[in-house]
Amino acid sequence: MQRILVVIPTYNERGNIVRLIEAIHRVLPEIDVLVVDDNSPDGTADAVRTIAAEDRRVALLERAGKMGLGTAYCHGFSWALERGYEIICQMDADFSHNPDDLPRLIAALDGCDVAIGSRYVSGVNVVNWPMSRLLLSYAANLYTRLITGMPVKDATGGFKAFRADVLRRIDLRAIHSNGYAFQIEMNFRAWRHGARIEEVSIVFVDRTDGVSKMSRSIVYEAAWIVWKLKLLALMGKL
Repeated sequence: MQRILVVIPTYNERGNIVRLIEAIHRVLPEIDVLVVDDNSPDGTADAVRTIAAEDRRVALLERAGKMGLGTAYCHGFSWALERGYEIICQMDADFSHNPDDLPRLIAALDGCDVAIGSRYVSGVNVVNWPMSRLLLSYAANLYTRLITGMPVKDATGGFKAFRADVLRRIDLRAIHSNGYAFQIEMNFRAWRHGARIEEVSIVFVDRTDGVSKMSRSIVYEAAWIVWKLKLLALMGKL
């Protein structure tokens, strides 16, 4: 049986993380979970630490402060690779990604290297977003495809499964982007390294507990990253 890990970055997710870990293990009892917490003031790390003390399937990686989503995932990926995991998944802590979809993402890796939980591969499958945010997200993905040429309809989605070999080909230390930009950059780097990418249709439901981390700076970073990646690829540096 392959060793599988789910990496979940957190900042002030105490109200969700315990329920999410329980939900993941109801669907896939054999899977391991790594929570990467950025010193959440609400005690998220304490809640995870309590679980990890009694459950070998759960681990906690604590960081000194709020250092960003991208580096949180990269630290988690490096942690997983050092420990020999063969499949590494990523998902949000706020239940916008349904744990019930994890088996389909993992199964998709039988025919690809990266499986993306896609909101846009079969129409538009987003619940509870205002129209302005939905249009922004859809336009960002169209913009990304046009500039980079990457054949992915949901390049900004954060629900994915990777084969470990793909992550080993990527220089995780060189990645400093966050939010949408991080998701785009990881997909692009994987694609440039020859990874086969498959999109698996999911329904994305906006968080009902906690506060969204979306900001204007995240949008600006994503707008710039596609040009940076395009230029690096043209220069042969990716």
